[in-house]
Amino acid sequence: MPELPEVENVRRSLIPHLVGHTIRSASLLRPDICTTDSGHPPSPASLLCDATIDRIERKGKQLAVIATDGRVLSIHLGMTGQVLARATPPDPSEKHVHALWTTSTNPSNPSFILFKDPRRFGGLWTFPSIASLHALRWSLLGPDALDAPPDAWSAALRRGHRPIKAALLDQTSVAGVGNIYADEALFRTGIRPTTSTHRLTIAAATALAANVQALLAQAVEAGGSTLRDYRNADGVAGTQQLERHVYGRSSRTCLRCGSPLQTAQVGQRTTVWCPKCQPARTIRSDSVKH
Repeated sequence: MPELPEVENVRRSLIPHLVGHTIRSASLLRPDICTTDSGHPPSPASLLCDATIDRIERKGKQLAVIATDGRVLSIHLGMTGQVLARATPPDPSEKHVHALWTTSTNPSNPSFILFKDPRRFGGLWTFPSIASLHALRWSLLGPDALDAPPDAWSAALRRGHRPIKAALLDQTSVAGVGNIYADEALFRTGIRPTTSTHRLTIAAATALAANVQALLAQAVEAGGSTLRDYRNADGVAGTQQLERHVYGRSSRTCLRCGSPLQTAQVGQRTTVWCPKCQPARTIRSDSVKH
């Protein structure tokens, strides 16, 4: 957390605060959260100082702020990261502000961008070009779960002999899915999270991929899921958490059938499922939920 829908909402909410604006200053308050492609300490220039922002892209859970001159700042929010736009600079007593940018905006718009991350699982990466970003970082990711057609990555979900939940969490298989939406998509599709990938039929994997994409699209429109820390750049929380059927509902009953939900560690993550709605078998191709 944040996962793809939350990161996409951060991207969209940052556009009016960054695209077309010039970064006037860039301060790294905690240097160890930033990695450069050269291995040298980050400079203000590598943090986009004096750059005019052309666009903001996303792949999976990662953002890329791209300047008109080609410089790139990649942002990964990790578990507790936030990118926030403010009209005033942060108070010196505000905790966990690791980077700060000042932009040229008109007086009615926020002019400060903050990167905060209490647990520091996220970070910043700098690149001289978008080609370097793709070669050194984004090439390691699988297809984007929201943008790529489901049949373009459903085959990756059937590779190997591991629980399907672990395959969904593997960002080299498909980029963007985390614990929340993996549990929810498996519930929608009727697949038990412990099902081995080699036992999935082509129809089952394709149905799961389609349900993942439909769920992510729904969550994007809902502003993402706010369980604790997540907010978009304007500080607005999401509402998709109100639609959860299994995630975070350990020891409760299934909202669909009333059976007690089961919980275990799968893919090193706490996993919740309904033993009745998600039986220990594969599924048919008509299991896509619309």
